[in-house]
Amino acid sequence: MNDADVSKQIQQMARFIRQEAEEKANEISVSAEEEFNIEKLQILEAEKKRIRQEFVRKTKQVDIRRKIEYSMQLNASRIKALQAQDDIVNSMKESACKQLLRVSNNKKEYRKLLKDLIVQCLIRLKEPAVLLRCREVDRKIVESVLDDACRLYAAKAQVHAPDVTIDTTVYLPPPPKSPDSHEPFCSGGVVMASKDGKIVFENTLDARLDVAFRKKLPEIRKQLLGKVGA
Repeated sequence: MNDADVSKQIQQMARFIRQEAEEKANEISVSAEEEFNIEKLQILEAEKKRIRQEFVRKTKQVDIRRKIEYSMQLNASRIKALQAQDDIVNSMKESACKQLLRVSNNKKEYRKLLKDLIVQCLIRLKEPAVLLRCREVDRKIVESVLDDACRLYAAKAQVHAPDVTIDTTVYLPPPPKSPDSHEPFCSGGVVMASKDGKIVFENTLDARLDVAFRKKLPEIRKQLLGKVGA
């Protein structure tokens, strides 16, 4: 083999090696690009997942915040409605109190009412001796009906007439001096107690109004709710 043949063979070997190297480099490049694309896709999917999760989380937060705000507004509306009802009820009671103050103006009717209130007290107490307390302005009227009231009670209960003592040292509060007075007052009626003070029955007009209002309050509120709903 001469030098020309040797040189030709070397060139062929070099071309073969170069071709293999180029093919190998191309394979590596293709593989690297595939791995890069796969990794890029994985990163992209992971980021999409994170964004979706963040969106869901923030959406839930917004939904919770809306529910809280709605609940607060609903509670505020209910409180306002209840306050409005209370204002109406209190206004009704104040109006009734003012009307009570006029009951004692009709002396004839008030005299009969006081006698009935005393009889009710005696029936409730069922005591042989009691202490009666009234307004100072009502004292003469009470004295005028007391004997009749005791006889009427005795006949109803079929007992001896009780011994009733009018308290002349402590009286019930007087009528209000003016419409806007804030001092304690009493619209009329009586308070009676056993001699030992253990049993007390308050039968004033104001006490009876309080009892009536407490009993009627559910019905009053129901009517108010019905008007609001209408």
